[in-house]
Amino acid sequence: MPRIRQADVDEVKSRTNIADIVGERVALKSAGVGSLKGLCPFHDEKSPSFHVRPQVGYYHCFGCGESGDVYSFLREMDHVSFTEAVERLAGRIGYTLHYEDGGAAPETSGRSRLYAANTAAAEFFRSQLLSADAEAGRRFLGERGFDAGAAAHFGVGFAPRGWDGMLKALTAQGFTREELSTAGLVSTGQRGVYDRFRGRLVWPIRDVSGQTIGFGARKLFDDDQGPKYLNTPETPIYKKAQVLYGLDLAKRDISRGDPRRVVVVEGYTDVMACHLAGLTTAVATCGTAFGAEHIKVLRRVMGDDNASGEVVFTFDGDEAGQKAALRAFTEDDRFNAQTFVAVAPDSLDPCDLRLQRGDAAVRGLMDAKVPMFEFAIDRKLAGFDLATVEGRVGALRAAAPIVAEIRDRLLRPGYERVLARRLGMDPTEVHTEVERSARGGSQSAPARRETVPSGGGEGAASGIAPVTLASLPRSADVAVERDALMGALQYGHQIDQPLLSRALGAPLRTPALDAVREAVAAAADRTRAGWATDAVNSVREPYRTLAGELLMMPFPARNEEGAVASTTDLARRLIMRQLESEKQELLGAVQRVPADSDGGRALRMRLRDIDIERQRFVES
Repeated sequence: MPRIRQADVDEVKSRTNIADIVGERVALKSAGVGSLKGLCPFHDEKSPSFHVRPQVGYYHCFGCGESGDVYSFLREMDHVSFTEAVERLAGRIGYTLHYEDGGAAPETSGRSRLYAANTAAAEFFRSQLLSADAEAGRRFLGERGFDAGAAAHFGVGFAPRGWDGMLKALTAQGFTREELSTAGLVSTGQRGVYDRFRGRLVWPIRDVSGQTIGFGARKLFDDDQGPKYLNTPETPIYKKAQVLYGLDLAKRDISRGDPRRVVVVEGYTDVMACHLAGLTTAVATCGTAFGAEHIKVLRRVMGDDNASGEVVFTFDGDEAGQKAALRAFTEDDRFNAQTFVAVAPDSLDPCDLRLQRGDAAVRGLMDAKVPMFEFAIDRKLAGFDLATVEGRVGALRAAAPIVAEIRDRLLRPGYERVLARRLGMDPTEVHTEVERSARGGSQSAPARRETVPSGGGEGAASGIAPVTLASLPRSADVAVERDALMGALQYGHQIDQPLLSRALGAPLRTPALDAVREAVAAAADRTRAGWATDAVNSVREPYRTLAGELLMMPFPARNEEGAVASTTDLARRLIMRQLESEKQELLGAVQRVPADSDGGRALRMRLRDIDIERQRFVES
């Protein structure tokens, strides 16, 4: 594949705000001057240790050690090549790339082609919704309260009933049958290659950044022998256990809400109904039960680092829906947010509720929500006659495992008391039964396999532990050197360059910090956008992680002006320390050289120059 001209690579990166790209997947909030933080997308964590510094175009996780620029972020998150990452960002800002052979942008291969194929398919399906053939699809939408505007907002389309209408349309656009098959858009049978989706209403399924990665299709005609809903199969870009329909539309309101709330519904039309009714944070799974991977995705988008958020599950009350919702509370990597269940009157789903009782009734679901475990306990107790001793004992045995699933040691006693009140039994008896259930559950549960993040650096790969800020000695000298390098990396482009070069010219006393200093001092142009990222990447292992942390750590200042002033002062302190050190060495040398010798006179002249220079720094 032709190489993109380096000047274009740099230009695209300089024009791209890394916070916008990361913010599509991670809820970011202020973390000091010029720094943002959120839950790391590369490892599971309960409190945010992932920092982004837009000014320098860099991210770093203090938990797992992952770091890099906007290109490495896209490569890690979307598993694309470097060229594909550059091309994707260039497309976002409308920048025309040039290649080293002088040609125009070539057609890329791999994942980018799969994204392009899905986008083309979505356009094809949307255009077909207006055809005469799609009357059944338009009628289906209309009967559920969705007009043409709603269909357009959610990108709903129609797959023609023919054998290969989409196949012909997309091959005419240059896509190969192999690409369309890999994207899950066509299937192969005894009669050859044919459209996977035929005679169905089609919803595009998009990732959190808004790129179409697959489809969900609803049966419309009685002669269709397929399932009621047919989804895209697993592909290199579509993993149903990690995808939530509507998240691309809901993410902004999820991350900015007060409280931050996610509404989990069961189907595509339920998402549409909720959004149109004003619950714009509704999402749905795509042909699979709500699970641990969905929790991870939502936690990052929510910024789920405390119990102030809300996750509300709406379902028709069946056993499968209840189990899926409870799993979200009992997973080891569960939400920090409070978890609720909202069941509509007559167990209507949000789509039917909106159709029968209006938008206000859909919004009213949030007023009728109940805590997850209260709902589960009440559902379990409903099957017993609590007026009898036998019924109460049976109910306790049935409900105790639910309470035993509560891993939060502060919540469990509270729900033991709730269960005791519901049953009219002694709390001690309830506690004993819950503990018995908990012991039984732990004996049968498989051991979890822990994954230890490597940090991604060469040092980790070679078995050498990366040096971090936490591993540095604690002393006044180390603090000055650390803060000076932190300021140089973060604000070096705003500092007087001769002054900064002078400060970085002498070795530091802390070997690990001196390794970082060498790379910062070697930077050819510290006023160029992206210079600090390049400097960090050039630091030798095992000190690269330390350099990344220095670039990302919140600088101890109230604002940017104060940070620049503080960095300037720290540079002066390094110079003064260097001059003082040199003076002490010269004073020792003067004692060993005859005063009237050429060497003695040269030493005294240098001592005089140092005093003059020190005085100038004191007065400036």
